[in-house]
Amino acid sequence: MLLGPAIVWTAKAGWHARILFGSILIAALLSDIWDGVLARRWQCTTARLRVADSAADTVFYLGTAAAVIICYPYVIRANRILLLALAAMEVARYCLDYIRFRKMASYHTYLAKAWGLLLIAASVSLLCFGRFPVLVTIALGWGVVCDLEGLAISMILREWAPDVKTLTRALEMRRRVGRVAV
Repeated sequence: MLLGPAIVWTAKAGWHARILFGSILIAALLSDIWDGVLARRWQCTTARLRVADSAADTVFYLGTAAAVIICYPYVIRANRILLLALAAMEVARYCLDYIRFRKMASYHTYLAKAWGLLLIAASVSLLCFGRFPVLVTIALGWGVVCDLEGLAISMILREWAPDVKTLTRALEMRRRVGRVAV
């Protein structure tokens, strides 16, 4: 992936390059949103595609995190407790999902969608403009909340399901499966 070197380059480049890079980050966000919208409209979404989308999002944000580590290590030091909590929860989620379902969860919850927007806002403001490192703290805290929701959903569901938008929806799905099983 060329994203890491591109981020490092823009961190040392002038404002023109940073604006270009910010535009690329925003274009990546919009393409991520629209590919889901179009896939649903064209009725070509599959469970495998949803899992791949989640995996691609994870790789993208790991690359962005690497860029923040390289360009703004003080932001990482200031948020190390939240980062460790978030990393531990992410690992716990992957392990739980594998143990329960033998595959990665792909819930695409509303909280996770908001987290993606917060991460993009934090990334653009910090990596492109060198401003608002507090957004990184807010985004990391929100990520912990999202992982708590994801863990709860994984514990509630009796079988793997994609696109479980809320914890309430997971509870409804569990009740429905419970009634069918009786």
